Amino acid sequence: MFIAMNRFKVVKGSEADFESVWRNRDSHLDDMPGFVEFHLLKGPERDDHTLYSSHTVWKDRAAFEAWTRSEAFRQAHKNAGSNKPLYLGHPEFEGFESVVDLKKTAAAA
Repeated sequence: MFIAMNRFKVVKGSEADFESVWRNRDSHLDDMPGFVEFHLLKGPERDDHTLYSSHTVWKDRAAFEAWTRSEAFRQAHKNAGSNKPLYLGHPEFEGFESVVDLKKTAAAA
């Protein structure tokens, strides 16, 4: 499993607009081999921003890298520049490969 995350420092007062961008965009993720799930996470508030993270789970790093080279990726990100006034600085990318996986067992459910 590979988790790809981008952190965004969203300008205070712009949270609803930022969330709307993500709710209304066509991500094209469902069509990508190896895509598992996506979450937009809202984190702690600071004096000048609220922290958000886009969190995408992939079958493996290769599936994520194929996404970044795809036409679907270009389409999903074609208007990203117009949203820059909503956040401070550039998004911060973090990629993680799973080294330990635990799942709830049927007996524990």
